[in-house]
Amino acid sequence: MLAIKYTIFALISTLFNLLFQYLSFLVYSDFASLYVAMFFGTLAGLVAKYILDKKFIFYHTPKDKKDDAKKFALYSLMGVFTTVIFWGTEIAFDTLSGNPNAKYLGAVIGLSIGYVIKYFLDKKYVFIHKEEAVV
Repeated sequence: MLAIKYTIFALISTLFNLLFQYLSFLVYSDFASLYVAMFFGTLAGLVAKYILDKKFIFYHTPKDKKDDAKKFALYSLMGVFTTVIFWGTEIAFDTLSGNPNAKYLGAVIGLSIGYVIKYFLDKKYVFIHKEEAVV
């Protein structure tokens, strides 16, 4: 059941990401517009995925706003490596294909790979249960 929930949340976050990329292209389509779109898409997907993962995958209840901010910062840090995979795949598809929509296929593939890796990073380093923590 966990894998199904995680997959659904990854799909939701991917849709947020792609929607914000699409909206970004509508607003700005000049120099480096792909990078601007990827930034805003990543930000939207990150926030959505954090909220869903925190509440429904890892069942974490922050002690206070400071604790939540620390978790989000660590969660974001764990996403740096997976973001490189996602962005690299999207840029490769955009660069190597003549189809302007290929970047979205690259984004979906990169995000899928990244979310699988991110689950294990988050489980091990972000949402650690006290009994699992290394002392």
